[in-house]
Amino acid sequence: MSDQPKARNPQFVDRHIGPDESAVATMLDVIGVSSLDELAAKALPTGILDALDAAGRAPGLAELPPAATEEEALAELRALADTNTVAVSMIGQGYFDTLTPAVLRRNILENPAWYTAYTPYQPEISQGRLEALLNFQTMVCDLTGLEVANASMLDEGTAAAEAMTLMHRATRSKVNRLLVDTDVYAQTAAVLATRARPLGIEIVTADLSKGLPDGEFFGVVVQLPGASGAVVDWAPLIEQAHERKALVAVGADLLALTLITPPGEIGADVAFGTTQRFGVPMGFGGPHAGYLAVHANHARQLPGRLVGVSVDSDGSPAYRLALQTREQHIRRDKATSNICTAQVLLAVIAAMYASYHGAPGLTAIARRVHAHADAIASALGDAVVHDKFFDTVLVRVPGRADEVVAAAKAKNINLWRVDDDHVSVSCDEATTDAHIDAVIKAFGATRTDGAGTDIATRTSEFLTHPAFHRYRTETEMMRYLRSLADKDIALDRSMIPLGSCTMKLNAAAEMEPITWTEFSRQHPFAPASDTPGLRKLIADLQSWLTAITGYDEVSLQPNAGSQGEYAGLLAIKAYHEARGDADRDICLIPSSAHGTNAASAALAGMRVVVVACRENGDVDLDDLRTKVKEHADRIAALMITYPSTHGVYEHDVADICAAVHDVGGQVYVDGANLNALVGLARPGRFGGDVSHLNLHKTFCIPHGGGGPGVGPVAVRAHLAPYLPGHPLADELSDDHTVSAAPYGSASILPITWMYIRMMGADGLRAATLTAIASANYVARRLDEYFPVLYTGENGMVAHECILDLRGITKATGVTVDDVAKRLADFGFHAPTMSFPVSGTLMVEPTESESLAEVDAFCDAMIAIRGEIDRVGSGEWPVDDNPLRGAPHTADCLLVADWNRPYTREEAAYPLGKGWRPKVWPPVRRIDGAYGDRNLVCSCPPVEAFA
Repeated sequence: MSDQPKARNPQFVDRHIGPDESAVATMLDVIGVSSLDELAAKALPTGILDALDAAGRAPGLAELPPAATEEEALAELRALADTNTVAVSMIGQGYFDTLTPAVLRRNILENPAWYTAYTPYQPEISQGRLEALLNFQTMVCDLTGLEVANASMLDEGTAAAEAMTLMHRATRSKVNRLLVDTDVYAQTAAVLATRARPLGIEIVTADLSKGLPDGEFFGVVVQLPGASGAVVDWAPLIEQAHERKALVAVGADLLALTLITPPGEIGADVAFGTTQRFGVPMGFGGPHAGYLAVHANHARQLPGRLVGVSVDSDGSPAYRLALQTREQHIRRDKATSNICTAQVLLAVIAAMYASYHGAPGLTAIARRVHAHADAIASALGDAVVHDKFFDTVLVRVPGRADEVVAAAKAKNINLWRVDDDHVSVSCDEATTDAHIDAVIKAFGATRTDGAGTDIATRTSEFLTHPAFHRYRTETEMMRYLRSLADKDIALDRSMIPLGSCTMKLNAAAEMEPITWTEFSRQHPFAPASDTPGLRKLIADLQSWLTAITGYDEVSLQPNAGSQGEYAGLLAIKAYHEARGDADRDICLIPSSAHGTNAASAALAGMRVVVVACRENGDVDLDDLRTKVKEHADRIAALMITYPSTHGVYEHDVADICAAVHDVGGQVYVDGANLNALVGLARPGRFGGDVSHLNLHKTFCIPHGGGGPGVGPVAVRAHLAPYLPGHPLADELSDDHTVSAAPYGSASILPITWMYIRMMGADGLRAATLTAIASANYVARRLDEYFPVLYTGENGMVAHECILDLRGITKATGVTVDDVAKRLADFGFHAPTMSFPVSGTLMVEPTESESLAEVDAFCDAMIAIRGEIDRVGSGEWPVDDNPLRGAPHTADCLLVADWNRPYTREEAAYPLGKGWRPKVWPPVRRIDGAYGDRNLVCSCPPVEAFA
């Protein structure tokens, strides 16, 4: 294959891949190889490198359709979309139509300043996202009546599962029984059951509206309103549970809580749910921002991310992620959750929806929704099952359910068939009077003017903070969103050279289809006849991803990489159990592995045994063989990342896999680094039994400031029966449900479909080769300034390289933090800090960055090394130099008395004013310890603005 494949498509491939033919030649010359293929041959072990066929294509990729232009791919996808039916959804069951304000759609969802940003681990250049997430947390706290909420969960089902394990930890009880009400959503109950089983938690399901059954239990889960629509006063039950030393979690609808007394005010310990109906389209199931809220005494038990208020080095308020000791990198197999992501982009939309409408607007929407439900109930009279409801009416129709559903469908309205004798109707923000009239006629009734029911019991105020009443006009909201985005560095302003995260281009043509109504307004439980286009898109992706990876089947249900890991390990566990090997409970994990690997294994009910790594970062094959021999009969799985977490193609990978297979174990290949394999090697063919893939890394779904993500799980045929199922999808099994929706975050799958369709086989392979070339080029350019810690047998790295600052820190006192913060003064986001090795920076340039941008980053790093040398020589003191003072804001420079040993120009323009457009950090370096000691995780009280 030539260095630049002849089939590269000037309409997209050359738009996606940054370096052109001349730039690639320059990089190869610096690396010291003559071609991209020679580079691949030197970097990858011969035993796993796929040989090209006669046409010059990699096995597997030859099964993909040829590359399409942007226009051709969009036309194909439009044809698929047009086969879908956009019906009026009155299904409910946790998913509701909503009207996304155009100002939010244009300025957040369709704005690369928001959707291309990374997780705010560098808070000084993430203040906009962090402020928006603080608003989200405040919104959830206000509506639920609880003091602390995290920065979003993956969906409602996983939020419920996290509530379950949180209650189990908080009670410190030896009792392993959980009570779940019969009126909890079916998908939530299924996710709870999946999560509980490997943890040894027994779930008891009962009608808790009749009180608590006998026996001991650590927690209770109820829904408000229930899946049937019933609004139950849970206060007496909560009191009973507390008397019996149990905690209570309420799955609460935030829109209903504008009218109904919130969980925190009736004594609930935890509230969970989704913010989907706050402006986030249904999207066939996701992505949506779940939420989890607790009382202050349980704040340190919260999983996931938590935004807190701290101060910067000038004493000014600043935001950051708080309590980071909960991250899986530190707790590993002792972690109580494997969640390492959130749904930031969707949480931002939900928070801004609340801000745009304010308390009066949300209450008005809720009252209108309830009035529509009331109109249906009034017309149907005694056929209505529940006296109290918010938006959902359950109707008795003995033997007529199919007839009623069909009559509504004839008017393009989807109702929910509960069973032969009951139909459920849910109203939402998009419901109109015409819809109500059509539904009443479908039941064979006529509209009446009933008195209506009043469920309003809430007396407390909510959303009183200025953030929720300052931005009611479109002008003010537009400017607010712009002001927040301007505080952040996203891919629209700079490369983000993060090791292990592959921050590549998220092309506009890929993003455009996610807002098409044929995809975005689909209910996940809509009739299959409504969604043939979506189902064909899903089938295409499953086929393409199996071809690319060498596996046999793929599930798209996991809505994060961590969930993909979990699903894959559950499949392995179920496979062993089905073969009578239930005692296989050990998961071998290298010491260098991503922390979620160990956490996922623990959640899957496995015991982690750590395998040592050699000095060069590779798995220690001798230690692996020792551990395999010691635990042979109990080994369930080995988890390895390939290329390794250290950014190297380990040459022993085939032997590593064989050692585990020889004793009956399975091999889990973490697909986090798949961007270094596509078109070169297939994990399903070089030893993997299962992998998860990060569509938000390799396959162009954007990171969105820390979510959404998609983590499909791919398996060999023998594990296929144990892939995730769903109780409400006829085509799937009923078991191993890991996400609330059958196909997870389905509405963003068109992004990956478009990427693969436009790149084609040659384009995908060229992207991989270019990513490897870019990483090796960076390693060569910077090695004399910052030693590259690990390389493969031929001195090559994979798609990323680790720069070792430990010796520099020891010699000069300049830390990895100093370098990361100083990069902000150059206008760059920092690489990954201190992972997988403390005191290092891991750099991944990706294939999308031009040689000019990669060189600019290298120039910045080389300039920083020059500054470090000035510290080391004594010219600048260790505690007062541009690195320790970084980042520098405009305010900190505009002082009359500048008493630093370096100049203002050196602080603000380290490579001169004409080097790059200046990106000004909005805050100085943030004091993390202060923020953890003084935990503030919601907007300041309104009195602070007096």
